Amino acid sequence: MKLFKKLILMAIILMLAVTLFACAKDDNNTSVDDNAENKQEEVVETVPSDKTFAPTDAYVKKLGRTHEQDETLWMVHSGTGAEFSFVGTKATITIKPDSQLNSGVDGQARVAIYVNGERVVDDMINKLEKTFTVFESEEPTECIVTIVKLSEAVNSTAGISKIEVTSLGNIKPTENKEKLIEFIGDSITCGYGVDDENRDHHFSTTTEDVTKTYAYKTAKALEADYSMVSFSGYGIVSGYSGDGSKVSEQTLPQYYDKLGFSYGAYMGTYYAQDVEWDFTKRQPDVIVINLGTNDNSYVKGAKDKKQEYVTEYVEFLKKVREKNPNATIICTLGIMGSELYSSITTAVDNYQTETGDTNVYTMKFATQDQADGIAADWHPTEATHQKAADKLTAEIKTIMGW
Repeated sequence: MKLFKKLILMAIILMLAVTLFACAKDDNNTSVDDNAENKQEEVVETVPSDKTFAPTDAYVKKLGRTHEQDETLWMVHSGTGAEFSFVGTKATITIKPDSQLNSGVDGQARVAIYVNGERVVDDMINKLEKTFTVFESEEPTECIVTIVKLSEAVNSTAGISKIEVTSLGNIKPTENKEKLIEFIGDSITCGYGVDDENRDHHFSTTTEDVTKTYAYKTAKALEADYSMVSFSGYGIVSGYSGDGSKVSEQTLPQYYDKLGFSYGAYMGTYYAQDVEWDFTKRQPDVIVINLGTNDNSYVKGAKDKKQEYVTEYVEFLKKVREKNPNATIICTLGIMGSELYSSITTAVDNYQTETGDTNVYTMKFATQDQADGIAADWHPTEATHQKAADKLTAEIKTIMGW
């Protein structure tokens, strides 16, 4: 009898233990599930809310040679800017000018903003601050916003100071494309006068549009990211010369390892030429050099000046290679005249002989045809740029196997 009572007691104790364990397990499971649900509710928004972002790497993809300064993204060269995606109902972008603001319209930056590939803003930054509402919708919509500075560095820089959205979650940088092409050039690469097909008109940032140039079109055709380093009037040994005298202050090689060059001071203090460019940020796969059109106004066929051009071109190739050890370099000329093209081929031959570097090529553009129109100061029209882009795109595909 005593043994039977003991067995009954042990059975009761066992049943109680199993019940308590099961309850504890259920309680724990409920707690975990509740916590997971609570965490999800904390992360995922169901209603768009207002948010403000600085244009930093955490939130935007930077286009070209830009520079973060005091929580703004300083756009220097043609084509520089930022790109991001978000899901929401509204987006506004605030942009500030540099000290060139007061120098007149030709010292102001021209900027375009795209939403899902459509240009929704094309404006001059002619005030101390400009805010653009680039997107509004009743329902949350997935958007890619792209901000591009259309005008060049020398006469106009500007900064993206604030991005405001009404969104589900944060804005995000778009992904880098697999390829990157750097274009080094002069006014042709900048898109000088491309929106003014009157050859008797002169320089204006209002008629520059880098998106209509051979460089931008080539990058798009190859589905590549791009970076422009270009200044109107600049060359290898001399800038554009009206009387044949050397304009040594307008040479691009001296600024290649800088953020850029501009007469304008950003925020009244910072100059692009005082900022060292960090070549480790991202190395280009291909570098296209298109310099010599302005040099020719100085060289004018003189044997000693041609040799000077060749010598300095070789030195520039060395600098470009030092900063970009693995890039394929393509040296071009011809859209506005090919007088110095033979000097470029000589420079490349001399460079290869001296260094053993065979990853350097030459390509001659066709000279612009007046049947395709002539833009301001005899610069190429978009039709001419398209022809040049088609040729360069095919050449890069051949060389790179893309």
